[in-house]
Amino acid sequence: MAGHNKWSKVKRGKAIVDARKGKVFSRISRDITLAAKAGGGDPDGNARLRTLMLKAREVNMPVDNVERAIKKGTGELPGVTFEDATYEGYGAGGVAFVVKVTTDNKTRAAQDVRSCFTRWNGNMGGAGSVAFQFIHAGQILVALDSCTEDRLMEVALEAGADDVITTEEGYEVRCPVNSFDRVLQAIDRAGIRTESSEVAYIPTVTVPVTDLSVARSLVKLQEMLEEYDDVQSVFSNEEMDEKLAEAARE
Repeated sequence: MAGHNKWSKVKRGKAIVDARKGKVFSRISRDITLAAKAGGGDPDGNARLRTLMLKAREVNMPVDNVERAIKKGTGELPGVTFEDATYEGYGAGGVAFVVKVTTDNKTRAAQDVRSCFTRWNGNMGGAGSVAFQFIHAGQILVALDSCTEDRLMEVALEAGADDVITTEEGYEVRCPVNSFDRVLQAIDRAGIRTESSEVAYIPTVTVPVTDLSVARSLVKLQEMLEEYDDVQSVFSNEEMDEKLAEAARE
């Protein structure tokens, strides 16, 4: 559960999709509605919407659900009004958490997120209490076999990306938040397949975790937050060996 290792979290997320399919559908529907509201219902002109539609297809989400979510966003269908919110806090061992929520009731969402922190030896803080330990940026992951490093750099940097980081697991494109849609659209038009794309909180410092009890509290906190329907993404800055993370899940 290395907090800074986005690739490991993407792999874990894919492994549990089937077990949480109803919640996955709900979250993707909300994201699609918000994307359509912000950028229109035409995926050809809305890179974020197009990416979400591909994600919906990957998890076998019914086409009717996707179309209904788009129409809610464009105002063609009445529906609940969703809002984005971001909550910050500390988990066990001083690990920082940023929790992104999409909800129709911010008061309820804040109470529920706070109870998650309290349940697993953490504390929810105010705005800015931990965000300074993260970079708020667009983050796009691309598999190594999708293209060459030179090709990805050419496309991404020309579209406004800040950097392309190459690791053994794949490429990570980082860009300013206000360039995210443009960079994602350029990568998509170049025919380069993405594994994950989001506006993320990327830790600038990490907290080493070696104690099993601390690791267990962190794993349980993350799992509890991710089980909550309104939570869209959870970002944290722990540095944890995968063997310790596996033991913490038992």
